[in-house]
Amino acid sequence: MKQVYIIHENHPKLLLFFAGWAADETPFSHYRPQDMDFMLCYDYRTLDFDASLLQGYAEIHVVGWSMGVWAASHVVPTLGLNIGSSTAINGTPFPIDERRGIPPVIFQGTLEGLTGASLHKFLRRMCADSAAFRDFLSRTPRRPLEEVRDELDCIARQYAGQPQPTLKWTEAVVGSNDRIIPPANQLNAWNELGTAAMQTEDAHYQESLFKHYLQDRWTNN
Repeated sequence: MKQVYIIHENHPKLLLFFAGWAADETPFSHYRPQDMDFMLCYDYRTLDFDASLLQGYAEIHVVGWSMGVWAASHVVPTLGLNIGSSTAINGTPFPIDERRGIPPVIFQGTLEGLTGASLHKFLRRMCADSAAFRDFLSRTPRRPLEEVRDELDCIARQYAGQPQPTLKWTEAVVGSNDRIIPPANQLNAWNELGTAAMQTEDAHYQESLFKHYLQDRWTNN
């Protein structure tokens, strides 16, 4: 796993964001949570995490998006640090699951058929409309196709051998226009886990969600 500081100014609080599959820091590097350091995690070919980078923070707030919800669900409980809150956005701890995540046949089809063209189509489906997609393309992740294909394969293999994750999420956000992870499946997962889920009208990738949860929420907080 890659860990990248967006803000590293030795603030006492840290916003720890687990991005989704195929992501990097490019779409998220413009957010500025107030009076907090900001670290972004991505590339889940391995869940190895350098916890030493987090020593010294009095409080850590976790946000996971998409496949990052799964990654955070396994990583965060191993840190042994003070977690102030944890927010899951359009994802679940069960990323490949018939009722609680992406149906396995769809996940496998995405992996087996991944090309430059199909990835472009996937990114389009993440967005609410053509305007949102054009905006996303101006800061789309800069990772090689082979790397993100390998990441998807590694996620499947890791998930198959994992125990039940233990992170207790504070809250979940479920976009009713998510065309990547079925909203009904997300609600199934959070209901099973006893996590309060707020439904919105958002797509899988929604800039207004990130602006709120990665920036505006922390103003004067």
